[in-house]
Amino acid sequence: MLFRSVAMVPSRAWAKSVFPDLPEEEALEKLWKSVFDATRVNTEDPVQAWKDHDSSLKKYQNLLTEAAFEKLIYKGPGTDLEVTLVKDHVWIGGSGVSTKGEVFMANIPTEEIFTMPHAYKVNGRLASTMPLSTQGRLIEDFWFEFEDGKVVNFDAGNGKEILEDMLKIDDGASRLGEVALVSDDSPISNTGILFKNTLFDENASCHFALGSAYSENLPGSTELSEEEKKEAGMNDSLIHVDFMVGGPELQVTGVKHDGTQVPILKDGNWAL
Repeated sequence: MLFRSVAMVPSRAWAKSVFPDLPEEEALEKLWKSVFDATRVNTEDPVQAWKDHDSSLKKYQNLLTEAAFEKLIYKGPGTDLEVTLVKDHVWIGGSGVSTKGEVFMANIPTEEIFTMPHAYKVNGRLASTMPLSTQGRLIEDFWFEFEDGKVVNFDAGNGKEILEDMLKIDDGASRLGEVALVSDDSPISNTGILFKNTLFDENASCHFALGSAYSENLPGSTELSEEEKKEAGMNDSLIHVDFMVGGPELQVTGVKHDGTQVPILKDGNWAL
C-alpha cells in the first residue's frame, strides 16, 4: 500500500516572507519555533497534548452534531451573516479512522470543527479578519455580500482583481462549501503570526470556504445524483478556498428548528 504525506518545512524563502524585517537565519529560526509552537511540539509531552486536544475537538464535534442547528448567525466587525446548514449535516473535527481502523490526524495543525452550509441559503455580509495568501499573492481587507447563497457584491483593500478572477471560475466559486469554527484561544492564534500558508492560517481563526463542499459532512451524499446534491444544498466547484473571519470580537449563535438560540462562540471562544 502506498502512503503519501505532505509537509510544510520552513525554508529561507518562507521565513523571509513571514518575517521580512529579520535577517535570514534569524527569520528561519523564528519560523521553526513558531511552527513547533503551533503544532504543540514544544509542549512537555507532544503526543499526550495531541490526544488531549483531539478529545476536546471531538467533544465539540459531538455537541454541534447533536444540536442539529438549522442555521448559524455570525456577528462581528463588518460581519452580519445568517448561514443555513444542510439538513442532516454532521460536524467533523480532530482525528479520523482509516479503513483499517487506525486513528490518524489528517492535518497537523488542526483546530477546526467544520460542516456544510446550504449553498443557496446564505444571506448577509461577511468580512475577513486576516489576509488571504493565494497563488503567491496577498488579498487584504476584503468582504462579501451574499444573497440566496451567492456573492452579489465584494471588495478588497488589496487584491480585488484576484477575488474577481476566483469568483468567475464557475457558479459554485461564488457560493460557500464549508463553515468552520475555531476557538480564538489556540496555539496558532496565540502566535499572532500570519503564516501565509492556509493550513496554518485557517486554523488560527473561524473560517469559511468558497467552492466545493466536503461529502463527509452529509452522510450518504456520495450516493446522490448531481441533481440530488444540488437539491440538498451541497456546493460543487473547481475550487475550495478558505478565508478567515474569526477573532476576539466574533459572536456565533446557533438557531434550532424551533427558533431556540444557543450561543456557540462568545468573544471568539467556545460558549457551549
